[in-house]
Parts: sequence; structure tokens; C-alpha cells
Amino acid sequence: MALLQIAEPGQSAEPHQRRVAVGIDLGTTHSLVAAVRSGSVDVLPDASGRVLLPSVVRYGANGVIAVGDAALDAAAIDPVNTIVSVKRFMGRGLNDIASHSTPYDLVSGTVSDTKPDMLRIRTAAGLRTPIEVSADILRILHQRARDAFGLRVADDLAGAVITVPAYFDDAQRQATKDAAKLAGLEVLRLINEPTAAALAYGLDSGAEGLYAVFDLGGGTFDISVLRLTKGVFEVVATGGDTALGGDDFDAALAHHWLRQWGLGDDFALLSAAERRSLLRLARQQKEGLTALDIDATLTASWARDSGQLLNAQISRAQFDHITRHLIDRTLAVSVRVLDDARVSAADLRGVVLVGGSTRMPGLRAAVAECFMQQPITGLDPDRVVAIGAALQADLLAGNKAEGDDWLLLDVLPLSLGLETMGGLAEKIIPRNTSIPVARAQEFTTFKDGQTAMSIHVLQGERELVSECRSLARFELRGIPPLAAGAARIQVTFQVDADGLLSVTAQEQSTGVAASVSVKPSYGLTDAQIAEMLQDGFSAAQSDMQARALREAQVDAQRMLEAISSALSHDGDLLTSVERQTIEQAMDQLRTTCGGTNLDDLRDRTQRLGSLTDDFAARRMDRAVQRALAGQSIHGVIGDAAH
Repeated sequence: MALLQIAEPGQSAEPHQRRVAVGIDLGTTHSLVAAVRSGSVDVLPDASGRVLLPSVVRYGANGVIAVGDAALDAAAIDPVNTIVSVKRFMGRGLNDIASHSTPYDLVSGTVSDTKPDMLRIRTAAGLRTPIEVSADILRILHQRARDAFGLRVADDLAGAVITVPAYFDDAQRQATKDAAKLAGLEVLRLINEPTAAALAYGLDSGAEGLYAVFDLGGGTFDISVLRLTKGVFEVVATGGDTALGGDDFDAALAHHWLRQWGLGDDFALLSAAERRSLLRLARQQKEGLTALDIDATLTASWARDSGQLLNAQISRAQFDHITRHLIDRTLAVSVRVLDDARVSAADLRGVVLVGGSTRMPGLRAAVAECFMQQPITGLDPDRVVAIGAALQADLLAGNKAEGDDWLLLDVLPLSLGLETMGGLAEKIIPRNTSIPVARAQEFTTFKDGQTAMSIHVLQGERELVSECRSLARFELRGIPPLAAGAARIQVTFQVDADGLLSVTAQEQSTGVAASVSVKPSYGLTDAQIAEMLQDGFSAAQSDMQARALREAQVDAQRMLEAISSALSHDGDLLTSVERQTIEQAMDQLRTTCGGTNLDDLRDRTQRLGSLTDDFAARRMDRAVQRALAGQSIHGVIGDAAH
């Protein structure tokens, strides 16, 4: 009788094999990727050992010029084509960010006949959506993870868990998933950043009770109250501000200097390059003040395009004063979330600080005063979100280990509903409802003989449709022509674990139904995603060739190192002519390693291998002779291979 190979759903069919999955913190200022390796979580570095990737992309006429540190260095000299803090534009239209002062040429472009325009950024490479810019960042993290695990062309990750601010709405979440799809990543789940942080801290400390996670990043702020009980992470309430973060503290300092210099209170009198260089100086000074006493003062010079030098001075006390209104905004949201959770600060066992901006001493002091306790800062605030995401990714990939029995119960940040007569918003699923969730409600017709109904899906807390965000519209047709109020239409809202929504409407007597998987106004259409993916597929061959070249270069470099070591230990086994021949072949291979000709590289690697076969055999003979003479051959046999 044949036997089936049985495995838990989503888990590897071979228990000894682990599926590689990663957690990604796609941040406003920095992004990073982490994974579980050998039982512990590692934040994965680049080739230079850096784990934080600045979320910056620079474009040129031929596409992406640089991502990360190199792009950040160019932000002041090429501000129009260097996109910084793109997360603030995710899932947003031009009207949504009208109040933001940016150096970019922002335009709208039609997504489809039924959806509002999507924000686009004009660059030297053409128009780019925030989704595409984010995808360019995610591609670097994707490749970093592949390199860390030694995945070759035919292999890939099992997937990724990507974190989003708790207060990201449906459009912003969908935009994040679209960006990941363009980057070639399989999204296992989107989880809220505070939830990821709680996961990292909860597993680390094993503590139970109510906790507040205070997350202030580069561009967004959110706070969540969570209850940790026997492996269950339940989000009780959440709130935040997607337009408040470390960038605003930088801008507040820059405005302070502008007033001192008599240049007004905004950036209108500055060029795009001046604006970017001033904001970068403000960030540097802000970070410098973090490690200094309250009485400390920092002084720097700032150069205008004209060459004029201006004195930029700031003290810790001044900085705390000019940014106090921003801190107060975070505390006001915090108090409101505590009220939503129906708890007081005294009920909390701890307040966890997340995000690089929480390093500011003034902020930490204010949080301690507001919550009446010193905040928890045991883990690096820049890394804790990625760590939690990696733990969740490892579990979702099927790498379940003993004791990995935790459950995440996230909540909706905003209410979901639909439009009713009079332009009113009827809430179907209220905010702070645990997800995944499904709710249904019955509606009826307004006119006699009505055979169709237009359904307008909304998100928000306001009572009027005009004050809420429009998510989607669809029509239910085939309703029996009954008297007004006689038809019974059941509308069902279903939210998945990623916080994404689908809506179904069904007439009860006939069973006629219509549905929509809500593709928010500022997400990409399926056609647009297909077109972008097709563009990626068209370059797949060249990408595979580049990957193959890189792998061949690595193999060649390893061979060169091994042979160099062998020559230093047993070079006397060769004649001078033999050694000279091998060294010449090594020089030729080193030269080829720096080129792009894959065939030449493979040929010269193979030739060097052939030239050293006899040398390897002689080394093995020597090792055996030493062993017979009572000497250990450990460390010799390993060098004999090449």
C-alpha cells in the first residue's frame, strides 16, 4: 500500500528542513530585514555590515541610480530625483498631502475610470508612484535576505511578514502589499508595528498583562494597548497619526533656524537643495543632542547655494522647547487610546518604546511623566519591529518549534461601513474590532420597483460620507421589483488577517449577489501590477545572468583564497615553473573577476582548477605520510581541496 507524505498545512513536508522566511520593517527613515537562524533572530546586514538601509531612492535617466546610503548622500545635491520618506505618500492622493512641503514635482494620474487619481512623483526616470519607490527599497532587502541564506537563482524565500503602522488605513496597507509584489516578495502577512514590537518583547521577557507600545518612527506615530496572556497577543485599542514622526522634529528645528536668520517661517525662500541640506543638518544635530546633557549646545555652519555661511546653533533645552508641541500631539493620542481601551496609565505593566525617534531625551521624559513609569527600552528601538516580524514570519512559514504557540489578535484602526440615504455613513465594523472578522447587516430599497442598488464602501469615524475615506463602489443588480422597503439585501464585510477588506451584497429572496474585494483608491489596479511585473519579467534574463556572474565571482574568489593558503603552506611541492604557471593563472582569474564576461570567468576558473589538481594530490600524499608518521592531518586535508 502506498503511503502519503503528510505534513501540517503550510509546514515543510520534511521536518528537518526549515523554510526561509523574513520579517521586514519598511520604515519612513530606515528599513531593515530580519530572520530566524539557528534558533535566534538575526537582523541581516549588507556586505559592509550595515543593518539599517536608509529608505531613500535616487533616480536617473536610466532608472534607479542608488538605494540607501549612496542615495541619501546625494539627497542635497539632487533633491528632485532623490526620494526620501516615501512612506508618507503611500496610499495617498495629491490632495491628501497638499499641506506637506516637499522638493518633489508631484502630479496626479488616472488609475481607472472609477477611482480617484493616484499621486505620482516626476523624476529623471519618468513618473514614479510611491508604490514603485517602495518596491525599489524592498528589492534591496529581498536580495540581502537571499544573499544571507546563500539562495541561488532557482531558490527564493518562503515569504515575508511586512510591518505597517497600526493606523495605516486600507489604502496604505494595500499599497504596501502592491510594493512587495512588485519586489518579488510573497507577503505572508501584514502586521502592525506595535504588535510586532510586543511579540519581540513578550517572547523575550515572558511577562503578562497590559502594555502600551509607543511607536514613533521617522514619519509615523502610533500607540497600541495590548494584553499579553499565555501566548495570546490581543490588541485592545490602537490609534496614531500617519503624518507625525522624526521628520517633523527635524522640520521644527529647521524652521527655528530660519526664523533666527530672518528667512521667514517656511521653506519658500530656499531652493530644493538648500531645503534638503538644512533638514539633513537638523537631523544630525537632533541625533547629536540625544547623547548630551540638558545644558549642552551644538553649533554648526550651514551653507546656502550662494556660498553664504549661517550659524546653526541649538541647545538641548531649546530643542525640547521648540518640539514640545509635537510631543504633546503624541501624548494626546496616547490618552485617547487609553480611554478607548477603558484603562488608566496605572493599569499598565509597562510602556514599550519603539522607533528611532523615541531616543530623544525630552520625549522619554514626557512619556515617563504621562504614564507615571519609566518606559521599557531593553531592545534596540530601530530593530525591535523587524525582530517581531521575523518571529511571526518563521512561524507562518511552518517552522514551528516547541513553545511557539502564540496567537496575534490585531484590531481594525478605523471603522468600516457604507453610505446610506442622506449621505450618512453607517458603520458595519467599528474600529478596534479584532481581526480577522466578518459582520453582516441588512438593508432595503428606497423606491418602489427598485431593481439595483449602488453600494459605497467607506472607512472612517465621521458620520457624514464627505468626511470619510471612500474605499470602493459596486452595484447589486437583479433585485426583484418590490415595494419600497420590501427587499432584503444583506451586506457582509469580511476583513482578513492583513486588515484588507472584501464586501458582498446578496438579495435574500432570490440569492442574487455581487461582491468586491476592496482595492483601495490609491492602490494599483491588477492591470498596472501586471504591466509592471511584465517589465520585470522582460529583465529577468539579464537579472539571472547578473546573478550567475556574481555567484561565479564568489566561487572564483574562494578558489583563489584556498590556493593562496595552500601555496603558503606547501609551495615547496612545486617546481619554480609549476608555481609560476599557477600564479599566472591566478592573476588572470583575479583580473577576470573584476569584469562582466561570465564565460571567460568560468573558463579561467576551470583552467586554474585543472592546473592545481596535481598539486592537490601531492598535498594529500604529504598529509598521509605525516599521519603514518604519527602526525595529525587535521587542518591539512581541508586545505588540500580547492
